[in-house]
Amino acid sequence: MKTKKIAGNITGFITVFFWGITYISTKVLLEVFNPVEILFTRFLMGLIFLVFLYPKPLKIKDKKQEIYFALAGVTGVTLFYLLENIALTYTMASNVGVISALAPFFTGIIGYIFMKNKEKLTKNFFIGFVLALIGVGLISFNGATTFKVNPVGDLLAVASVIIWGIYGNLTRKLGSYGYNTIQVTRRTFIYGILFMLPALKFFDFNIQMSDLLQYKYLFNMVFLGLGASAICFVTWNYTVKVLGAVKASLFIYLIPIITVITSFIFLNERLTWMSFFGIIFAILGLMISNKKEKL
Repeated sequence: MKTKKIAGNITGFITVFFWGITYISTKVLLEVFNPVEILFTRFLMGLIFLVFLYPKPLKIKDKKQEIYFALAGVTGVTLFYLLENIALTYTMASNVGVISALAPFFTGIIGYIFMKNKEKLTKNFFIGFVLALIGVGLISFNGATTFKVNPVGDLLAVASVIIWGIYGNLTRKLGSYGYNTIQVTRRTFIYGILFMLPALKFFDFNIQMSDLLQYKYLFNMVFLGLGASAICFVTWNYTVKVLGAVKASLFIYLIPIITVITSFIFLNERLTWMSFFGIIFAILGLMISNKKEKL
């Protein structure tokens, strides 16, 4: 059991490390592709990769379980990313950055309501959440001279993290069925892509192969598809299965830290004292949230 928890922590860190540097690849791809083109292509690549990696079909034991797979696909793949991308067109990235730190809170609340006997919230969970939120705020608003509330965009961003909280708990439910993690992820991707299809026309999907085949864009798309989507969703699902939805969600506090550091290294973006203190607060929040102390 202890070995599994160690493995779960390792896969959790690996996942958020890759997710933290997706900002760089996405920024490059946005030069020629719109957000929906990037989203659909990366998950389609991820699905194809998972099929080749583990082609054995998933045989559902109970048809009712198919509902949870469909819900996981529409929440974790389709709605979360679409809402987040749309939110970014209405509000500032710094606002979305702070709001995204609410994901562990909503994951915990949803898990507490629907899985009371499995994952209890602690006082340290809430203390850590507040510290991490301050840290993410310092990182996100680093260098900003004003704070501007954009109701539509900010509400969409809040909706996206609530959706992620639902997805986290659905993942825990799927993990309890005893299926192979790759098969579970693959099934989720299938539903996510299917639910995404109606949005392609609405969001002007018109990807050009001549652009995609350029080395710079192909490399970054493959990284998002195989690394940040296929592999990371498998490792994330495993982390949730081993640690639980609430404990796994705490790793999300590390994403802005990784983004800031990698942006400093690869994009020559500034690393200021505000960012530095933000990193300290976020790490403290993660550490305190992980301490056991029941309410």
